[in-house]
Amino acid sequence: MDTDVLIVGAGPTGLTLAIDLGRRGVRCTLLEQKEQPAFLPKMERVNARSMEIYRRMGLAEKIRDAGLRAYCPMDVYIVLSLRDPPLLHLPYPSVAQARAQARATNDGTLPLEPYQLISQYTLEPLLKSIAETIPSVTVRFGCEFLSLRQDGHGVTARMRSSKGDEQEMRAAYIVGCDGGASTVRKELGIGLSGEGNLLELRQALFRCDELFERLPIGNGPGPGRHYHVADDKATFLIMQDSTKHWTLHSVLDSDEAMRAAFERTVGIPLKYEMLSCAPWRQNLLLADRYGHDRVFIAGDAAHLVIPTGGLGMNSGVGDAIDLSWKLAATLAGWGGPNLLKSYEIERRQIGERNVGASRYATIGRRKWRAMWRPNIREDSPAGAETRKNLSAVANIEQRKSNEMIGAELGYRYVDSPIIGNIPGGPEHLFREYQPTTWPGARLPHVWLDDGTPIQDRVPDGYTILKLGGAKEDARGLEAAIRGRGAPVRVLDVPDRMAREIYGHDLILVRPDLHVVWRGNAAPDEPAQIAALSTGH
Repeated sequence: MDTDVLIVGAGPTGLTLAIDLGRRGVRCTLLEQKEQPAFLPKMERVNARSMEIYRRMGLAEKIRDAGLRAYCPMDVYIVLSLRDPPLLHLPYPSVAQARAQARATNDGTLPLEPYQLISQYTLEPLLKSIAETIPSVTVRFGCEFLSLRQDGHGVTARMRSSKGDEQEMRAAYIVGCDGGASTVRKELGIGLSGEGNLLELRQALFRCDELFERLPIGNGPGPGRHYHVADDKATFLIMQDSTKHWTLHSVLDSDEAMRAAFERTVGIPLKYEMLSCAPWRQNLLLADRYGHDRVFIAGDAAHLVIPTGGLGMNSGVGDAIDLSWKLAATLAGWGGPNLLKSYEIERRQIGERNVGASRYATIGRRKWRAMWRPNIREDSPAGAETRKNLSAVANIEQRKSNEMIGAELGYRYVDSPIIGNIPGGPEHLFREYQPTTWPGARLPHVWLDDGTPIQDRVPDGYTILKLGGAKEDARGLEAAIRGRGAPVRVLDVPDRMAREIYGHDLILVRPDLHVVWRGNAAPDEPAQIAALSTGH
């Protein structure tokens, strides 16, 4: 093999996968057709669950240092323009405030790491620079993936350099992280199902150094993250991580119209530069399958959502971390056949759920925008009534786009072949999160008595948590898992709060912090649980 894992596409999903495989010692090669990361905004928020994942990878503080300053508010506004009084103000905490709140709360309801605003054009070069420092990772930009063919032992990929030279590479596995138009997905003949081309907008990226410092303008809104303009063009303005760059989205048909819309939204003359402008389409699509044999797809290649709810890139990070440890385990020889089989079973259900969450948020946004009337700016009773009605509906419906903590933290894997499945379980909610250790769920964040978070104490392997001073003997389960060749450790956690929140004396957690099994006594058949959890 030329490489163990060939990753096609160096967006956030592919880069995250490469870094995590590299830190596990897996030889991988990352291909990207572009010569360098593009200066395009695309995503602009890493959510709480993704930040927890990046913390375990040792990257959280690097991402925060590169992103929006911690004290900047994340407020959302509905406006007529930035100089007019806002129709609605939805306050959301800055990173500094969210971290303080998390530190003062110990009931499992909050994440260890809050969100971080960071533009994709900032995140991608950062992740690329980290990937390039890992000895087992080869990063090749300016190299286009063309085709693949599989056999019983591996996959052969054909690629072409920017100079036009073609070559083949042999890999044990290939992962297509190459976006919505994925060549890897098309090579496998996998279709997309759902709703495509729902709406076409233009996105323009502006540089305007003065705007953030000038807010509020007149009686307008203060500094914030999103400014939705109450018009009939679905216009909204997004602050990027530098606070000097701004993106404007609107249903307009030319670059000049986007310039005019930016000036109209800002409301006062300011020096600015348009850096790019291009159309994009809203899609709610899910791949029919997540791979075939030794080839997998992840990120936008597997699911396309509308950015409402911020679940696109973050779903891809979840895909990457799920697939990474399973590939590493399989290549190391201890992962059974169900380990890689579980990738599609686990992540496709989350892709489907997140497409649904995006649809839910998008419908909410459409509802308040449908309240727009041509008289909305009129200084008249009718105009005042329009503004009042739109604001009242937006106060309910716009929250659906910005409050997705249930979708971020509360997802759990159902009917997975590597989880001790129990019928029933907590309801899957988009906007509410209730901490649970139901098998398949993410282990809730808890502060221990010494001030450290339990997530930092859980090593990168299987972990058996002994909670609240439990006397149950976990040595049988530990020996059974070790007998499969898998890394495992027993972690004694006597802290009362952890036992109270987790609700059980023994919990088996896998490398991605999802619960495999729980009980109040040592399992009767530890070998069966060991075989299940390792994919045998």
